[in-house]
Amino acid sequence: MRLDPQTVQSKNWHMDVIEMNGIKVEFSMKFTSRDLSLKRTPSKKQSGVFGVKISVVTKRERSKVPYIVRQCIEEVEKRGIDEVGIYRISGVATDIQALKAAFDATLSDPAAKENCMMHLLRSLPDPNLITFLTLLEHLKRVAEKEPVNKMSLHNLATVFGPTLLRPSESESNKAHITLASDIWSHDVMAQVQVLLYYLQHPPISFAELKKNTLYFSTDV
Repeated sequence: MRLDPQTVQSKNWHMDVIEMNGIKVEFSMKFTSRDLSLKRTPSKKQSGVFGVKISVVTKRERSKVPYIVRQCIEEVEKRGIDEVGIYRISGVATDIQALKAAFDATLSDPAAKENCMMHLLRSLPDPNLITFLTLLEHLKRVAEKEPVNKMSLHNLATVFGPTLLRPSESESNKAHITLASDIWSHDVMAQVQVLLYYLQHPPISFAELKKNTLYFSTDV
């Protein structure tokens, strides 16, 4: 294999020509930063759901959980819940253990941890909270099939934590004074830890959360 000396680079594009067994292969690559790849682009359709606030979608649909979320859950549980590695092949065991250890060292007082985590849920707008609780129960049902699909609560938290608990763009922009790699690793670990806590928690009732009006401080 020989790399052609004429390599073209333009901004984020990288183009090369490789010769293999007398055959020249041209290829091009484009680098897209993580910030751009994760950016939520609002839907251009008036009835769109992607990039639109959950509260807007549920109000428009007159539902508690967006239709697309309910449909996806129904399809996965009907046809894919027994698939090996559903959502993703099992995570690396050492990484999972490290995440578990880091989280269990965060709040040593179980009561303080419980109060803090439930307070976070109460702070969510109702449509976001109901949708989150619906997804929690779905992921728990997926994990019940772990002997078949090989997806434990830890694996599911690793997959969905960075997706479900990603901060808003305004919050992310405040952190640009730190190295991007440091922000990413810190955010991902925190997101996985939080989701894992809720997944391991006994069923959480929306009605019970709302009925309990006591103030729980997050200053722990």
